[in-house]
Amino acid sequence: YKDAKSLWEAIKNMFGGNKESNKMQKTILELNYENFAVSSQEGIDKTYDRFQKLISQLEIHGDVILQEDANLKLLRSLPLA
Repeated sequence: YKDAKSLWEAIKNMFGGNKESNKMQKTILELNYENFAVSSQEGIDKTYDRFQKLISQLEIHGDVILQEDANLKLLRSLPLA
């Protein structure tokens, strides 16, 4: 690297991504949230953990998800008994 600035840009791209990759990642997370579904292969604990991880990742990218909305989303994703 020719200077500290180019080194810093390389580090940011490697670990944090650039604006385009962050935007794409956020879009993918939003789609995963919209299409969230319970897998018949996983239990409720794993489903809840996967859902919470998705919400946390969305919040890192600046999305705000109200607890009530998250609760309803999770309940709607459960299979009918």
